[in-house]
Amino acid sequence: MKQLALDIAQPPAPALDNFVPGRNAELVVALYALANGASSDPFIYLWGEAGCGRTHLLQSVVSAARAEARPAYLFTAGEREFAAPDDALCAVDDVHLLDDEAAIALFNLYNRLKAGHGALLASGNAAPAQLQLRADLKTRLAAGLVYQVHRLNEVEKVAALRRHAEARGFKLSDDVIGYLLRHVQRDLPSLLALLDALDRYSLASRRAITLPLVRELINQ
Repeated sequence: MKQLALDIAQPPAPALDNFVPGRNAELVVALYALANGASSDPFIYLWGEAGCGRTHLLQSVVSAARAEARPAYLFTAGEREFAAPDDALCAVDDVHLLDDEAAIALFNLYNRLKAGHGALLASGNAAPAQLQLRADLKTRLAAGLVYQVHRLNEVEKVAALRRHAEARGFKLSDDVIGYLLRHVQRDLPSLLALLDALDRYSLASRRAITLPLVRELINQ
């Protein structure tokens, strides 16, 4: 039983398949195309508030591209240079945190990728025009596709939890869903992983999925 409880500690690896799109369906389609090398616009900028899933999406695209044997690199705002082949797919997270030196490096990376037929996926906490970055870099970030990443609202999150439970063959009561949303402060992929562990725990203990069972698993 304890091993089942430990299973909820680690969420699944970020992937486009386990990102619940909500109002971001068009964006996810565009990212599948980018990862597969089929995008008509190889420059995409994502923006949204913390917790909306920007980092999940960047990690997912890089993983998907590597699975297709494409050269793909993920960079964070703490890096000062972005070393990658000119034909690679590069993802740069949290560009709003770039200092002057890193902003110049991203500007140069954009130009190299454009000349070398590479691709760039970047993300920040605001639309390009609102970023506190040099004007020529903001212009380039805005030149490709720009998407706002919308967080799931309460209704969408509840629907996602119910769908996931039904796919595994059980139903979630309102009190269980309410408890999870109030007491388990996790992103949706982690919540879905918790439901998987809850299903296994229920089967192993031969007990229905009720609020006491949920509390018991989480407390372990």
